[in-house]
Amino acid sequence: MVNGKVCVVTGGGRGIGKTIVETFAANGAEAVYALDINNEALAALSGDTVHGEVVNVLDSESIRTVVEKIIHAHGRIDVLVNNAGITRDAVINKMDDDAWQAVIDVNLKGVFLMTREIGPRMMEHGTGSIVNISSVVGLDGNMGQTNYAATKAGVIAMAKTWAKEFARKGAAVRANAVAPGFINTPMLETVPEKVIEGIKAKTPLKRLGEPQEIANLVLFLSSDLASYITGQVIRCDGGLVV
Repeated sequence: MVNGKVCVVTGGGRGIGKTIVETFAANGAEAVYALDINNEALAALSGDTVHGEVVNVLDSESIRTVVEKIIHAHGRIDVLVNNAGITRDAVINKMDDDAWQAVIDVNLKGVFLMTREIGPRMMEHGTGSIVNISSVVGLDGNMGQTNYAATKAGVIAMAKTWAKEFARKGAAVRANAVAPGFINTPMLETVPEKVIEGIKAKTPLKRLGEPQEIANLVLFLSSDLASYITGQVIRCDGGLVV
């Protein structure tokens, strides 16, 4: 599916990001670069084509250094998955400035900084696929997640904008967003079981999603099978209803 492609995945050490890294590696990628701030998580990754790089997505110099390293080694970057993200949940009257800003920085600015460095290089190369990991929360909203919802809506708008910007001058660079529903990852470990059961009840498939199901969609969008799909947001949520 991604035979011979050079892939970069932010937040690649755990959860959905780790599964995307493993899925790319298992489906023929020439190289998969997992970027994360958690060195221990990166050290636990395996595979001859998998490379862990400690990178803070808010550090533009660090981003530039690792991108140049990848370009020097392979001559290009074919796939960028903007997956790194955090939550700092609270209803708005209890959400302090720090909680707001932390989520805005990682989930929105981090995506901007990564793509600012890689997108133009894809355009120069003439081809590439950018996949932003959004959320159904960015489409539907969710109580206690004003900051998270704002960022996840923002990365959808970014993808639609980049679909236009990076396809100029005949470049076949695509940009899409994936909006997962509630997925069985460490991010949900702090959610009360009663809330989880309520989510399942609102989901026609009556279960949480699995990271592999998101990775499968990202794999498709990153592959040449999706060569005419750009500027789209695709839900993967088991049919979740508001």
